[in-house]
Amino acid sequence: MSASRLLLGCWLALMALTLASVKLAGSGTSMLLTLLVLLAALAKAWLISDGFMELRHAPRLWRGLLLCWALAMVLGVLLSLLLVRPY
Repeated sequence: MSASRLLLGCWLALMALTLASVKLAGSGTSMLLTLLVLLAALAKAWLISDGFMELRHAPRLWRGLLLCWALAMVLGVLLSLLLVRPY
C-alpha cells in the first residue's frame, strides 16, 4: 500500500471514529457510552501515532511509550469519573 493510500485510510478511519464519538456523546450519559467514547479516542491515538507519525517503523520503545501515554490518559479520565461522579 502506498503512503498516500495509507494516509487516506487513516484519515477516513479518524473521521469515522470522530463521527462515532460525537454520536455516542450526544446520545446520553452512561458509563458504557463514556467507555466507548474513550475507546474511540484510544483508537484515534493509535491511528495518529502509527499512521501519521509513522511510528510503526520506529523502535518498540518509542511506539510503546506513546501508546501507553494515551492509555494512561484514558485510565486517568475513567478513574476521575469514577471518583467524582459514580454512575
